[in-house]
Amino acid sequence: MSSLKETYMLAVTLDEWKKKLESPNREIIILHNPKLMVHYQPVAGSDEWGSTPTEQGRPRTVKRGVENISVDIHCGEPLQIDHLVFVVHGIGPACDLRFRSIVQCVNDFRSVSLNLLQTHFKKAQENQQIGRVEFLPVNWHSPLHSTGVDVDLQRITLPSINRLRHFTNDTILDVFFYNSPTYCQTIVDTVASEMNRIYTLFLQRNPNFKGGVSIAGHSLGSLILFDILTNQKDSLVDMDSEKVAPNIVTAEGDTLTLEEDLKKLQLSEFFSIFEKEKVDKEALALCTDKDLQEMGIPLGPRKKILNYFRTRKNSTGINRPTLQPASGVTVSNISKESGFCSKTDATGNGDYLDVGIGQVSVKYPRLIYKPEIFFAFGSPIGMFLTVRGLKRIDPNYKFPTCKGFFNIYHPFDPVAYRIEPMVVPGVEFEPMLIPHHKGRKRMHLELREGLTRMSMDLKNNLLGSLRMAWKSFTRAPYPALQASESTEETEAESESSSEKLSDVNTEETPMAVKEEVPPINVGMLNGGQRIDYVLQEKPIESFNEYLFALQSHLCYWESEDTVLLVLKEIYQTQGIFLDQPLQ
Repeated sequence: MSSLKETYMLAVTLDEWKKKLESPNREIIILHNPKLMVHYQPVAGSDEWGSTPTEQGRPRTVKRGVENISVDIHCGEPLQIDHLVFVVHGIGPACDLRFRSIVQCVNDFRSVSLNLLQTHFKKAQENQQIGRVEFLPVNWHSPLHSTGVDVDLQRITLPSINRLRHFTNDTILDVFFYNSPTYCQTIVDTVASEMNRIYTLFLQRNPNFKGGVSIAGHSLGSLILFDILTNQKDSLVDMDSEKVAPNIVTAEGDTLTLEEDLKKLQLSEFFSIFEKEKVDKEALALCTDKDLQEMGIPLGPRKKILNYFRTRKNSTGINRPTLQPASGVTVSNISKESGFCSKTDATGNGDYLDVGIGQVSVKYPRLIYKPEIFFAFGSPIGMFLTVRGLKRIDPNYKFPTCKGFFNIYHPFDPVAYRIEPMVVPGVEFEPMLIPHHKGRKRMHLELREGLTRMSMDLKNNLLGSLRMAWKSFTRAPYPALQASESTEETEAESESSSEKLSDVNTEETPMAVKEEVPPINVGMLNGGQRIDYVLQEKPIESFNEYLFALQSHLCYWESEDTVLLVLKEIYQTQGIFLDQPLQ
């Protein structure tokens, strides 16, 4: 290599080319010009007379420069990062029909966003107002299945239909894992800790980052994020207030210490034992008979203490701040503050929250940042809330730390459910239609609406003609001498009736338009804006929605309409809008 380098440098310096260089392993290199070099490899079957392999065989050509190159060289991503989005996957290790991982699918999502920034935010890019949005994947499937649960499942799995059973264990069972207290805690801890870790690492590598953070979840991943967001605390003060509240507040507002309760039960001599074991009133309420026995409490006092706390729990309701239902709402938050999802008892005496009916209780970790927007793709949040027994969402409820929430889904997605009917249960209305990224609606949707509008117009005109014919048929006959007068009266009546009919039609048309987009209050979950957003199906998908049901659940990674909606909402928070608003 050193001789080749020296020969090339000498040829460039002296501007002398057509130089021939032979290597020790009998390879021949010819330097034709500064940008062209030909490499001849030795022939395998050289004879014993030592004939050299000169120009025998197929040579290799080395060209310098990028002129006339057929490969497109990408410009690369902009260095400026305006916003950070964490993306959490759903069930299973694969995220699309090509069995790609969450990392590969998020790479596609990121590349689509870069293309849309160049086409729909061109003015902002030319003015150097924006850079790009960074999408980072969050994987929880691998840590969950590395706990050894797969080995336990393999021991009890039947040997028949092996591939189908393996697919079930690796994918569908993730839903049941999330409904298990043990594995739900593992999933929640993994997602929250991974997002916190990546966020810290991102700030270390991008110290100049000043943008906001949003989160996005697909399928079950959106439900995980929903539960985490619902159990966040608005500030550190709220978290500290729970930790320094060992006493139990009764329904009347009286606060009794543990010593006063024991004195009330005439068991003051045992207070020193509880003080030695560092058992406060809240911890004592969680103790069992066996726990008290191990502390040396006799049988009689044990029964008194357990009966006392059991009675107080049933009458006043003991707060357990460390245990929170997987529905995503704490007991105190529901009953006193937000009224997120309440149920009325059979007697109609008031609202109550039923937590002990099989719902998972886990401790939700805290995020080290406040997400600005939560995007849910193909989300079953509405179904899970309903199955958990939560009938409606209070219109005044909003996430403690997140301002925006968008439920984005494909109309044929079998896993997706709506959210807005839980906020406004008594009103039926359509979701917001996401515009096509090229503007307007898809052709088959416009054709369908045009045919519907034309059929309504035809129906109205036909009814008007029949009404006029029936009036002329039932009109009483006039004398023959008054024919001219009757003709004039008939024409006047027909003109007046046609004017009335036209007035009716003009009055009905605006009403129909108003009924299409009624003013609906969908609550504060998305800051007063609409929550449900539906994609437009492709023309081929409209032929048979069952054939494309599975594909529709996995279409979000490469959907330009989905990515554009995400970019539009993110940049709107920064005061940057699309070049041309989509209709």
